[in-house]
Amino acid sequence: MKGFFNKLFRRNKQEEAPVEKIGHKKIILKKTEGIDKQIDALYGVLVDIFSSEKLVLRAGKLDAMDLMRSQNRGERVLALQKLIWENPTLDKIPTDEEIPDLLEQLSEELAELMARRSVEDKIEKKIAEKMEERHQEYVKDIKMQVLKDEKVEEEETPQAKGKFEALEKLETVKLTKSVMELLRPNKLAEIVGQERAVKSLQAKLSSPYPQHLILYGPPGVGKTTAARLVLEAASKTKYTPFNEDAPFVETDGTTLRWDPRDMTNPLMGSVHDPIYQGARRDLADSGVPEPKPGLVTDAHGGILFIDEIGEMDAMLQNKLLKVLEDKRAFFESAYYDPTDENVPKYIRKLFEDGAPADFVLIGATTRDAGYINPALRSRCAEIYFEPLTPKHIETIVLNAAEKLEVTIADDVAALISEYTIEGRKAINILADAYSLALQRIGDTDEAIIINKEDVYEVTQVSRLSPFVTQKASERSEVGKVFGLGVAGYLGSVIEIEAVAFKANEKGKGTVRFNETAGSMAKDSVFNAASVLRKITGEDVHDYDIHINVIGGGNIDGPSAGTAILTALISAITGRKIKQNVAVTGEISIQGLVRPVGGVFEKAYGAKQAGITTLVIPKENEKDIPEGHLGLDIHPVTTAEGAFAVLFEDDKDKEIIA
Repeated sequence: MKGFFNKLFRRNKQEEAPVEKIGHKKIILKKTEGIDKQIDALYGVLVDIFSSEKLVLRAGKLDAMDLMRSQNRGERVLALQKLIWENPTLDKIPTDEEIPDLLEQLSEELAELMARRSVEDKIEKKIAEKMEERHQEYVKDIKMQVLKDEKVEEEETPQAKGKFEALEKLETVKLTKSVMELLRPNKLAEIVGQERAVKSLQAKLSSPYPQHLILYGPPGVGKTTAARLVLEAASKTKYTPFNEDAPFVETDGTTLRWDPRDMTNPLMGSVHDPIYQGARRDLADSGVPEPKPGLVTDAHGGILFIDEIGEMDAMLQNKLLKVLEDKRAFFESAYYDPTDENVPKYIRKLFEDGAPADFVLIGATTRDAGYINPALRSRCAEIYFEPLTPKHIETIVLNAAEKLEVTIADDVAALISEYTIEGRKAINILADAYSLALQRIGDTDEAIIINKEDVYEVTQVSRLSPFVTQKASERSEVGKVFGLGVAGYLGSVIEIEAVAFKANEKGKGTVRFNETAGSMAKDSVFNAASVLRKITGEDVHDYDIHINVIGGGNIDGPSAGTAILTALISAITGRKIKQNVAVTGEISIQGLVRPVGGVFEKAYGAKQAGITTLVIPKENEKDIPEGHLGLDIHPVTTAEGAFAVLFEDDKDKEIIA
């Protein structure tokens, strides 16, 4: 067979022949001898393509072996047809007239076969090169990992080992939980004095459509605890979107600051660039930035609680507003190249789609609503937590004593309530007194009883003073009246006193008022002077008058107007004012009592001072529920209506006349 194929390779070099290029081969077709030479040349090309051995195997499979060996030209062409077209069913032997056209067709088919084989060889070569390259990289990585695992113990210095052992030792030390953790309410019924706020909070969270919320109120009244407990209750309700493992992510607005470079942002998340910020090493080596999702993503599916949200940076509030709208946090970096094949799939997704941030925002603040972005407020329902009364503080102290399993003496709870209006502070005082009681009894088996002396010692060491001293009394006084003020969410009683003397010269009297009281309070004095003349006919310029706010301070607003008028009339006429009544309201020059703000909080301040009766503007009547805090509330529209409550009954008619 080999000799047969060698015979096919012979070329007649003495005769000229045209050349047809097929790949890198040349098939020489002889004109004179013609057909046989063409047939031999085609067989030679087949040998070059497949090799002698493979061509023989191919011929055997296609039933062409005998045809190849035949001396008949037509049979040899039929063999070529079977070999080139790979069709063993061909059985028609071509005639001499058909052979030239068939040889032309077979030449073209063979040329295509050679071209295709050449391209396939190149592709297979490249694939082999790539596979070898990847294989070497893989082997190298495996070797490095093995070396790293084997040398990890050797790389640790004695100092590093010592620090690790010290850290492990620290992990074995466990203290008992803090007293605040022990005494913190663990169910909604234990939150004292906030029944209305908790009910509203439940209604807004335990819903198929929970709302973003802002909680207003003084510190230490249970805003954070209420939010956490309401989420626990809501997650067990079938029609709320919260799962039982819904996260409650808590942070403080005072610690959140906006970085204009966006290099650090624990709230929204940030991007660590691969050069300066130390992205993960494998990413830094490839120049890939690393996004770090923030608290908004940690809270996905749950609640993000921001305490003191009113202290948060204004720009950060705007960015938070954007996250609330999109329900996603997006990342940007000049180092991110979307065409880079080295960017991991999760990083590409974070840059292109952002991180999920679908949560309910609850912000708590002790500041006024004006400190919060109006656009953010408009997307949140607002709930006001109420100040705690002395009775509420007493209840909190008694509940805490029960959890501590300690006995407290009579009046201890009432005593603690005099020094604070914060539930948290009251528990701290009780816990300190508990520690003193333990020290007092020592190692004896004596029962632990907290007495008033323990509380007094705590207040002295902590330099505490009574939050509110009892100011109200059953007697009546001339020229002294209780007004009401509010600072933040805490109301307070303002003592205003006045004296009047006949001027040495009629019409040339003077009026003195606290220099620190503020311009609006001084305007109230002038308004009161006009109403005084209208009601009594007396001219303040006929008197030397001194009006004083006991304790000083700036009265920010006109709400003391009615109180100043009452003190002024009492000083000039000598009529007595009841000392268990407080009044708030702006006074107009027509003698009308106009509405003021903070009436709800002022009622708490009045209750703290022992006031039993409250005079408020008629237009503020709906601001306070009827019978609120057990106060006798009198809404009035005119100064005369206020006098009927403030002055002693037997003098009212003479003053108003």
